[in-house]
Amino acid sequence: MNMTDPVADMLTRIRNGGQAGHETVNVPGSTFKVAILKVLKEQGYISDYREFDTKTKKGAVLKWVKVYLKYNPDGSALIEEIVRESKPGCRKFRGHKNLPKVVDGLGTAILSTNKGIMCVNDCRKLKLGGEVIFRVW
Repeated sequence: MNMTDPVADMLTRIRNGGQAGHETVNVPGSTFKVAILKVLKEQGYISDYREFDTKTKKGAVLKWVKVYLKYNPDGSALIEEIVRESKPGCRKFRGHKNLPKVVDGLGTAILSTNKGIMCVNDCRKLKLGGEVIFRVW
């Protein structure tokens, strides 16, 4: 089955897994998704992620990523909300002077720049703009 927006699918799996109290969630893997997960781990929103392969009955190899979720001491999910900004039908680009501020600085936005995937704070330091993929808090 073809997916129109694989990144939105990954974000939804992470959001739903956190709300359901799961320790891990599995998402179909890609280089772009792994780069996003790396930034989420650096920012402290997830514990870790691991890539693994599975084989289908016909012998094809599928790449997957296991995402280890983080929780607050009271048991609630650390990721309160993930909101997709740029979508395949409507890309949203921002210059370095117009980068979003998420929940008055308590959250972050993840951007795709010409230097790679990075959080909004790193983009501000490097004076880089790019495509705002999503906001998380």
